[in-house]
Amino acid sequence: MYNKLRIVFDPEKDKQNQIKHQGVSLIEAVDFDWCEAVYIKDKRRDYGEHRVIAFGILNNRLFVVVFVDRENERRVISLRKANFREVKRYAQT
Repeated sequence: MYNKLRIVFDPEKDKQNQIKHQGVSLIEAVDFDWCEAVYIKDKRRDYGEHRVIAFGILNNRLFVVVFVDRENERRVISLRKANFREVKRYAQT
């Protein structure tokens, strides 16, 4: 299923993500383990779209990605390394 989705992102948002999250580029989401990830609906606020938060492995480390699926595209909004609390919670799943 996931290999049919094309990963897309806003280049300006990618620059912001790299500054905010110690050089992590949104393009790295291409290698994110989408099949084994844990998904939750992003309910933090009404974004006017169905955002999803996924916790999964990238380069042997837990990452958190926020995204929106649109037809055959997965638009990545944010990608960062998971914090200690998230790693601990993920280990309990």
